[in-house]
Amino acid sequence: MHKVKPEMRVIFILIVLLFAVFLFIPLVVLLIRSLENDQGFTLANYTDVWRKRDLTRSILNSVKVSALTALITTVLGFILAYGIHCTNVYRPIKGAVRMLVALPMLLPTITYGFAIMYSFGNQGLITRITGRNWFEIYGFNGLLLGYVIYTLPPAFLLIHNAFRYVDRKFIIVSRLMGDGTLRSFKNTVLRPLAGALGGALILSFILSFTDFGIPASVGGTYEVVAGQLYQVMLGSIPDFNQGAVVAIVMLIPAVFGIWLLQALEKLNFHVDKMADTPLPKHRIRDTGFGILSLLVVLGMLSIFAVMFIAPWMNGYPYDLTFTFKHVASVLESGDLTGVYKHSLWVALLTSVFGTLAAYAAALLNVRTNLRWRGITDTISMITNTVPGMVLGISYLLFLNGSSLKGTFTILVLCNIVHLFTTPYLMAKNALSRMNPSWETTGELLGDSWLRTVRRVVLPNSAATVIEMFGYFFVNAMVTISGIIFLVSAQTSVVASKIKELQHFAKFNEIFVLSMLIFATNLMIKVLCEVLQRRRAVRR
Repeated sequence: MHKVKPEMRVIFILIVLLFAVFLFIPLVVLLIRSLENDQGFTLANYTDVWRKRDLTRSILNSVKVSALTALITTVLGFILAYGIHCTNVYRPIKGAVRMLVALPMLLPTITYGFAIMYSFGNQGLITRITGRNWFEIYGFNGLLLGYVIYTLPPAFLLIHNAFRYVDRKFIIVSRLMGDGTLRSFKNTVLRPLAGALGGALILSFILSFTDFGIPASVGGTYEVVAGQLYQVMLGSIPDFNQGAVVAIVMLIPAVFGIWLLQALEKLNFHVDKMADTPLPKHRIRDTGFGILSLLVVLGMLSIFAVMFIAPWMNGYPYDLTFTFKHVASVLESGDLTGVYKHSLWVALLTSVFGTLAAYAAALLNVRTNLRWRGITDTISMITNTVPGMVLGISYLLFLNGSSLKGTFTILVLCNIVHLFTTPYLMAKNALSRMNPSWETTGELLGDSWLRTVRRVVLPNSAATVIEMFGYFFVNAMVTISGIIFLVSAQTSVVASKIKELQHFAKFNEIFVLSMLIFATNLMIKVLCEVLQRRRAVRR
């Protein structure tokens, strides 16, 4: 590798300062606040909180519903991925499943609850079509359904990616050697996927345990820890010390889960050469998995159908005549269109500066000899550990009284820190595969390091940069956990506005705003896909 340049040190210092000020210091402030009371520093806040049955009950409730969610989601994610990789299901069906399963990721989680209400309520769309009430939507059942919808896409993607390294040749060899169906399945599919399946289980649990959007809409009287934190911090009598304790408690399962994910990486394997072995046709298996996969995906998406129907009805579910008035009232409302513009502005700034920070951090880590470059890996691990609500309350305590409080700047910074890990790993993976001598060659030709990066490294990783931009944008548009404590009347975004509209039962406005977010995110995803394909064709 080339020599360390002054510009490398400057960029590295800026990145470290960014995360020192907007990650490490806020977390330290949170910890101090949790230990602080009138008598000084003590564990009294923790003992007081634990004596209250509400928190203990909410933690146990969160563990219960999150554990069951993780189990269901992992099984469903495996079924979908297995149908794509290990069967001869009709190829267009495989493509449709791959595409459709990711669609819920384009919506805020708080919308999931309202879609469940309008689908399975007494006058819900699915209730009216089937002619019966399937379950009580508020409380455990509603949370479980919402969490499964929320966690299935990321769990599926994790298992789907791992399946790409399962060599189907061994499945055929195993059967030829006389192994039974179960023995062959265990040795050639389950065992190689053990790390990914464990990862999907833990990821689903953490996402469910720390989510705020779904409990905010269908939690009912079934208290969970995310809702408890919201009530403590933004209830009638806010208690910052108690809120800090709840946030620390909320952090513990996430930290433990990330530690387990790191341990499970040892079960992953590397394959130098994959054989694209076609599987023998099996009509019952192929038909069964094709039908099952479509039922899972279409069943999940059917819950959101009402979101695209209700706003166009005069008074759903009682007056089903078509009207444009609900959509028009939102588009004509300066308040609601202003909130949508705020979301666009925050998402755009998050995407630009987040991509810049994540790419620069990965670049310094992979393609320089900086002594302390491993710090960026540590930063990535910590940002992956801290739930959005915990980060948000840390900022609230740290910035209380400062000029940054209630500004767009703090929303953007919170999003960048909260969403940093995945884009950073994307960039790191792409940059590590490139020729390590490019910078040295550029230096010999008289180019500066930054010029070589701009002219050679960046163009060869442009597809990854586009993917990073899209990830930041979509997630900044839908997140609510990270910013719920930080928005003000002047900086309200769509996800937080939906929470406000809930109190006034303005569900048509909620669905119209959700459609706007969905359409915007879908457009960004399609645009990123088109740009990536164009670059692939040029190369």
